Amino acid sequence: MIKVPLAEAEGQVLGYDITVVDVEKGIKGVAFSRGHIIQKEDLDVLASIGKQNIYVWEGNEVEVHENEAACSLAPLIAGENIRFDPEPKEGKIGFYATCPGIFHVDPERLERINRLAIPSLPTIHTNFPVTDGKQVAAFRIIPLTCPRDVFDQIKEELSEPLLSVKPYKVKTASILVTGSEVYSGKIKDGFTPKLTKKMKSFGIEVTVAEILPDNEEAISSAIKAALEKSDLLMITGGTSVDPDDVTTQAMATAGIEFSQKGNPIQPGNNFTIGYLDGKTVCAIPAAALVFAATAFDIFIPKIIAGEVISPEEIAASGHGGLCHFCNVCHYPICPFGRS
Repeated sequence: MIKVPLAEAEGQVLGYDITVVDVEKGIKGVAFSRGHIIQKEDLDVLASIGKQNIYVWEGNEVEVHENEAACSLAPLIAGENIRFDPEPKEGKIGFYATCPGIFHVDPERLERINRLAIPSLPTIHTNFPVTDGKQVAAFRIIPLTCPRDVFDQIKEELSEPLLSVKPYKVKTASILVTGSEVYSGKIKDGFTPKLTKKMKSFGIEVTVAEILPDNEEAISSAIKAALEKSDLLMITGGTSVDPDDVTTQAMATAGIEFSQKGNPIQPGNNFTIGYLDGKTVCAIPAAALVFAATAFDIFIPKIIAGEVISPEEIAASGHGGLCHFCNVCHYPICPFGRS
């Protein structure tokens, strides 16, 4: 960059975007873009925003301009189901999901890139559920130029794409509500409408919704039948620690294998994940009726993306797994479940 006094700037070509900030009007944007040829009438505008000099980019072998860096690195950063801005704005390029699913980023490589101090690459949390068009990351070079050796180090870290979205795979789900008190009508079924609404938010059709008595054989048979008609099975009632609960035994009788019983997250400790014939079965505790977000909400996006939840992942979910119990729930825009 060559520094040119404002009085001599007419006819010069800007080497960078010049930003204007007006707090009273709530404006922050580009006043003049890189490549703009300074006109006589521009001089007063530049002076009014505090510019005494401008900088002209001449280019050299040891420095990479912020726009060149953003345009060159964006295709290396973006992986499956990620798009990015076609042109940088003030040196920044945004990255966006192109489908509903689970966002993934490699936190270790991300940290190594940001440790170089020159680049700025913030992202949303890995494993965050996203919709089509959701911004997931942004990239820029913090100064106007980047040393060529730092640029090359960033490229080395991007030998594989850093960002991706795993699309949701589950299309259909079944709901089995167990409990003689619900089956007899003494207690109203609150699970079916709530779970159906949550499935709909993921684009999933509920193909089976059935209420069953506390009968091991009936529940076991219903489990097998429901899995023939859907990709995912959710079972509620009789899955806690009460000695007379039969649902858990019925699930075992049906052949469901559990990663482990329960999880460390609160609320929703008794949310349990099992598998049968390559399909996921979720035992959902009463906490899901009471609280806006529970262990079910933390794990279900990954489940419907077709990911198998390991015992190690379940154990690790304890970090960040305690709800803040806010007066107004903003999940998933909150730290709950972000280990």
